[in-house]
Amino acid sequence: MSHTLTFETRLLSSLFKVFADEELSQASYDAGAAFSNETYSFQVAYRSNRLLKNIRVHLQSELSDRITVRTVGLVPSEMPTYHDHDEFILRATPGLYPDPLLPLASDPVITGCPGQWRSLWVTVQPEEEIQGGTYEIRIRFEAESGGTLGEEVFTLEVIPAALPAQKLIHTEWFHADCLANYYEVEIFSERHWTLIDQFMQTAAQHGINMILTPVFTPPLDTEVGGERPTVQLVDVEVSEDGQYAFGFDKLDRWADLCDSNGIQYLEFSHLFTQWGARHAPKIMADVNGKPEKLFGWETDATGEAYHAFIRQFIPALTGWIESRGLEQRCYFHVSDEPSESHLEAYGHASRLMNELLPNYPIIDALSDISFYEQGYVKRPIPGSNHIEPFLDQQVTPLWTYYCCAQYKEVSNRFFNMPSARNRIIGIQLYKFNIEGFLHWGYNFWNSQYSKRAIDPFKVTDADCGFPSGDAFVVYPGEEGPIESIRLKVFQEALQDLRALQLLETQIGREAVLQALEEGLEEPITFKSYPRDPEWLLSKRQWINDKIRESLAVK
Repeated sequence: MSHTLTFETRLLSSLFKVFADEELSQASYDAGAAFSNETYSFQVAYRSNRLLKNIRVHLQSELSDRITVRTVGLVPSEMPTYHDHDEFILRATPGLYPDPLLPLASDPVITGCPGQWRSLWVTVQPEEEIQGGTYEIRIRFEAESGGTLGEEVFTLEVIPAALPAQKLIHTEWFHADCLANYYEVEIFSERHWTLIDQFMQTAAQHGINMILTPVFTPPLDTEVGGERPTVQLVDVEVSEDGQYAFGFDKLDRWADLCDSNGIQYLEFSHLFTQWGARHAPKIMADVNGKPEKLFGWETDATGEAYHAFIRQFIPALTGWIESRGLEQRCYFHVSDEPSESHLEAYGHASRLMNELLPNYPIIDALSDISFYEQGYVKRPIPGSNHIEPFLDQQVTPLWTYYCCAQYKEVSNRFFNMPSARNRIIGIQLYKFNIEGFLHWGYNFWNSQYSKRAIDPFKVTDADCGFPSGDAFVVYPGEEGPIESIRLKVFQEALQDLRALQLLETQIGREAVLQALEEGLEEPITFKSYPRDPEWLLSKRQWINDKIRESLAVK
């Protein structure tokens, strides 16, 4: 056995996951390009043959003020996938997976664990005042004794042009109760509002421009008969004659935070329970000066009492919307993920909602096209694995979503999936002119059905409810949100979409589509697409080059 210290380093793209127990198979990736308003990420992998503590990390670049260096943390996965997964995965075994991007201290030191590859995640945000040109980013590893252990230099070209604003409407469901649970704060206390603000800001920075807004406690992933903590933005007071009065102070504050963070759309929580629309969400009210639960699992959603409430509530809410000039920014839900057996109950709820909201978009995640064909939902959100009938019928506008059920063939972002499988969604959204994308798990830090709160650094699969990586893309840090590899790569997919839209303005849509599929054996669909990360990287470079050519001509 050699007693000589060896310390290895390698530059990697953002699309490679570095496992501590696996050799690196990817060649060095030492150059890239980004537009002036684009976020660019790459990695520096490192390995020591012996335990090496207090390794200092030094960053040197003209762009230093625009660069963040973080360590890629490892978190456990007991259930990384289902038994019948497809072959487009990295591994199917439980263990430690790279995911959270952990901040370095002000005096950045790391540890080299013997024989384990680890990585640093380097994020560059040039911002538009940075001049176009080529910039070196030097990362040096220094031993405690002061000697240099290793050094890597990445070359980033900043293209002197800006990507267009994001057109895609994008929501990742925001679970305000999970913030209160994890941080152990009172709901809607000042500390809770601060956390809401921080996590909204991170969402907005990553292209999430629509926020699930809990007018009442969202009836989502809740055990039948169970309850989640009350997060109700609209106050309800019951008068002696049975009429309702509504207070919007908390909703005003929520909307103000959305405005300050650049969140464009409010997505009001579902007014009927998940998987059937048979009951009402939990709704609390002030009755004779005391809080009481008015409606919940015991409520028949077709009953007179709940309909009377809805008929008073929705006009009050639309009045609030109009008073703030938000008519073009608000979306409604009936019930999440109904199936064919729920057609009658969903239809009953849908008719009521459409009657009261003729001028507002109503969206729901569902994959049976009969709901659309029968007019129950005009803006369906089919799962990406069930979107073909909706495309065939030219449903417009069309959204899509994925969750734990979309684990075969289509794009997704479980821990055990290659990052290329995450990023390909941007090209697919472009090709099929998708208006919106929905995902249910921005920060769902509960077990399945919300039976208990969990620590997402320890439990990443909702108590074996969903494969790790389905339920959340951010972690709760001491100072606020901790981002994940999966969140950053999905952001790259959205930037790919914007770059394609920019290129379209220069060479036309048909030319873009033809170039995207040039050399492929079959057209890109949601189930069929190139799986090689090198294809994605080279295609994005081609897009950049074509845009640069057009700029030079102008």
